[in-house]
Amino acid sequence: MQLEMPTPELQSAPPAEADQSSDGQLSVREASKFFPSLTGDGEVCVFRDVSLDIANGEFVSIIGHSGCGKSTLLNIIAGFDQPTSGEILVDGKKVLGPGLDRMVVFQSFALMPWMSAFDNVRVAVRSAFPSWDSKQVAQHTTRYLNLMGLSDIGKKMPAHLSGGMRQRVGLARAFAVQPKALLLDEPFAQIDALTRGSIQDELVRMWDVAGATVCMVTHDVDEAILLSDRIALMTNGPEARIAEIVDINIPRPRTREQLIESEDYMRLRTRILRFLIDHNRRPTALDDTAHAMQAYPHSDENQPD
Repeated sequence: MQLEMPTPELQSAPPAEADQSSDGQLSVREASKFFPSLTGDGEVCVFRDVSLDIANGEFVSIIGHSGCGKSTLLNIIAGFDQPTSGEILVDGKKVLGPGLDRMVVFQSFALMPWMSAFDNVRVAVRSAFPSWDSKQVAQHTTRYLNLMGLSDIGKKMPAHLSGGMRQRVGLARAFAVQPKALLLDEPFAQIDALTRGSIQDELVRMWDVAGATVCMVTHDVDEAILLSDRIALMTNGPEARIAEIVDINIPRPRTREQLIESEDYMRLRTRILRFLIDHNRRPTALDDTAHAMQAYPHSDENQPD
């Protein structure tokens, strides 16, 4: 059920910095990623020739079985890794590394544990708007915490927050920077079902306000249909690819109550589940991608989820 909370107006930024959330078209152009084989015998292709265009303000989810390279692709879009071939573009400019135009929200509640909730957001705002004085930074930080329903927890440390509150802080931090693109790597995977629904509603409300382009990796078909404009379906790795892109032509705003009564929703859900079942791994298949990843056991960024 969607929250009926008032949406405050966003604070205006100085002219030179206020437009960084404008535009936001994201393009993946024939991207492929290879990792060295664990045996030293050549390389293993995680995914090959993946292309995807996400329009300004669009919400696109990527679904596929574990090992197909969804999170690896998201890391490449974020600039944490580079494709072996192909390129990533934001507003026509090639992505060469991480940047504040692309903010990532991880499933692991990636907050700095020595900082309060307020300071976790403030440090990002200060980096995004270096010409602002302390008062502007504090007001902007407070506004985004309030938008996520966190007005009373600013002084608390992450260890004193529930998982749902930590992820709200992460979302507040990401939106406060006013990025062109928001990248979500299974952001609700570690949150209980009741809290997950509430935060999903808050995410949609923030997205409506900010207008950012969103790319989300998820295993949850219902979540993807609820939130997305389109869903990209990936085949299994090695050599995964985007096999199909499904348009979600269900009018917004959407509520769970409406979706479960919708024939369009049931048809889309069946179509996506059928794709996943048809592409499910056979138990005897050798997972070469997983073997390649064992060469990097200490780096989550190299996991081809």
